[in-house]
Amino acid sequence: MAKPPNSISRSSSMPRSNEGMRLIFSAVVGVMLGYLFGISFPTVNITKLHFPSSIISYIEDRNSGITTQTLLNHAWASANSRKKNNTDSKSDEIPKIYVPTNPKGAERLPPGIVVSETDLYPRRLWGDPSEDLTSEPRYLVTFTVGIGQKANIDAAVKKFSDKFTIMLFHYDGRTTEWDEFEWSKRAIHVSVRKQTKWWYAKRFLHPDIVAKYDYIFIWDEDLGVEHFNAEKYIELVRKHGLEISQPGLEPDRGLTWQMTKRRGDREVHKFVEIMATVFSRDAWRCVWHMIQNDLVHGWGLDFALRKCVEPAHEKIGVVDAQWIVHQAVPSLGNQGKSDNGRAPWEGVRQYLSILMHDFCAAQHPNTAVARAVSSSMSSRQ
Repeated sequence: MAKPPNSISRSSSMPRSNEGMRLIFSAVVGVMLGYLFGISFPTVNITKLHFPSSIISYIEDRNSGITTQTLLNHAWASANSRKKNNTDSKSDEIPKIYVPTNPKGAERLPPGIVVSETDLYPRRLWGDPSEDLTSEPRYLVTFTVGIGQKANIDAAVKKFSDKFTIMLFHYDGRTTEWDEFEWSKRAIHVSVRKQTKWWYAKRFLHPDIVAKYDYIFIWDEDLGVEHFNAEKYIELVRKHGLEISQPGLEPDRGLTWQMTKRRGDREVHKFVEIMATVFSRDAWRCVWHMIQNDLVHGWGLDFALRKCVEPAHEKIGVVDAQWIVHQAVPSLGNQGKSDNGRAPWEGVRQYLSILMHDFCAAQHPNTAVARAVSSSMSSRQ
């Protein structure tokens, strides 16, 4: 007996209806299980996560620092927002989040309070701190001095205006005798006995400390400055784009490289000797890292300065239009120690020769170059 036509339609729709009910039932059960599962565990607060520095370093090394920084900064912003809106927050809820933009060691600090650079500007002990500084010098001049060169340093310092911070490194430990000069009362004095300018520079002129200065002068004490004008010197350095420079040296006075002697027919020429060197802020950041802790006299360092600027033949030079005189006063030699009947300066020279050889060997893998440079330096003694 044939079934009515509409009975076929009803029988075919029943399975589809049952399937739909099963889907709805499964969804409801899934939502309920998810809710129960969620409330069974404590809420994970991303602002309380402390990422090990090794993991972060790995991420950054894999060139994904931008993505990481974006994620963490977003988490930090969210934490601050929640903290403002939650008056019942507890002290143990302070975010412990790694901030990739912070210097090493300050990862846990909020970026807004991090100060990674400082300066050499003296501050008052009274009054309004915002009124402490009447001026902020843009240039730093350092001299490594002994009391025997007091008159010469006085003449040199007077060549620099109040745009320059004056800093004296005292290798003989005598500082109070300088108080007779008015400028000395404003200068910065550092006293460590029997050290040289590169020892002082490595320890007291970190790039983050001198970051306020456009140029850093690192000079010896035995320089005659009768023909030198500091303001005009800076103008010429800027004009010619010199990152590492020095004034020309009077050709008929003292011992010096032929290449650094003043040439009267031009404003500048290329090459610099480590004697009266002037570094730009950026160049000094590189050079400081190249100075080894046992680099005492610095001879040979001028051969490596080219590593810190590009192109070196355009950005390293001698300013001939502003020149000085090297008086060649052997003051540091007298700071040596007599040993086995030798004069103090002989021990200093021997020490210099050893360091010079080691420095050249490290900078120039070609031993022939190291020997040539070392021989050339020895001939200057």
